[in-house]
Amino acid sequence: MPQQFAACHTAVIQGFVIEGHVPAVDILRLIKERPQAIGLAVPGMPIGSPGMDGATYGGRRDAYQVLLIRKDGSAVTFNSYS
Repeated sequence: MPQQFAACHTAVIQGFVIEGHVPAVDILRLIKERPQAIGLAVPGMPIGSPGMDGATYGGRRDAYQVLLIRKDGSAVTFNSYS
């Protein structure tokens, strides 16, 4: 995973790197579609993403993107949340 997409948590699932607070629905889509990619990333720790939600944040939700990280290190938007 290129450094510019680094976040607080890293996992490897079926050969894909999952970086940060990526929603499960996006991981399942990644596994189903199996694109030519390194994996998915949610840089930073956006409020409202999985694990960054709940009463502690008073219902606040930041807009954020789940990025598909290609094998050449470039990224495209895989999903958006607002």
